[in-house]
Amino acid sequence: MLHLLKIDLKKMTSYRTFWVICGLYFLTLGFTTASGMEILRWFANKTVEFGASINIDRIPLYHFPDIWQNLIWISGLFKLVLAVMVVISITNEYQYRTLRQNIIDGMSRWEFVLSKILTNVLLSVMSVGMLLLIAIVTGLIYTPELILADVFIGTEFLLAYFLEVFAFLSYALMLGVFVQRSGLTIVLLMLSHMIEAIIKLNLFRESLEPSIGWLKQFFPLESITNLVPLPFARYAFQEIQDYVSLTAVAIALVWTFLFNYFSYLKLKRADI
Repeated sequence: MLHLLKIDLKKMTSYRTFWVICGLYFLTLGFTTASGMEILRWFANKTVEFGASINIDRIPLYHFPDIWQNLIWISGLFKLVLAVMVVISITNEYQYRTLRQNIIDGMSRWEFVLSKILTNVLLSVMSVGMLLLIAIVTGLIYTPELILADVFIGTEFLLAYFLEVFAFLSYALMLGVFVQRSGLTIVLLMLSHMIEAIIKLNLFRESLEPSIGWLKQFFPLESITNLVPLPFARYAFQEIQDYVSLTAVAIALVWTFLFNYFSYLKLKRADI
């Protein structure tokens, strides 16, 4: 499997686009997640000019254990950037005929798909690793009274974040395999949440909501989003889900398997 990963990485790293998108993703992810308190301070200073006052020290955005869910939810917004790179990678395989060449050279179609899956796993692990580093450093800086036990509370969201990124990259891979055109696939990827929202809006009307509203959690992108619930309502004294739902994990795992299986099924039956 390591051999397959090396083959795919060698192809991807030969593209200048790979380095640009990777650099953009990790730079944006690092800057955005690490600078939250500075943004809050700037906002607080601006409100003083209008006669209002906000005590940002009462907003434990970067305090353990809140930091895990807070940063991971924010980081989830940037997974689209990585997904674009996955789309470009798979569509380039069709455009430059490297997929056909790999098959001619003896790689099976399953091995080709597996190489893409392993690359998605690697990208997901790298995202988790960077987020782990940022969370630990910023948490140690901003947490006023550090309690060792609090550092580990909420770390299960890291596993949920890994699954969230990997599932979305698997979805991007499936779109790329089926559409095979980078521009159209990227547009579909960007519009996916809106398309799913429109479908849900039409299926789950207010009159039917009590009886079948629970089915929303089984939609593919909804299941990915549900892995890390929005945490910031707690600072407005509202109840939130501050744990990883096993039901959400199970549904996301099923969809992740299906995304990759459909990619393989399409490639298996395709005339390349």
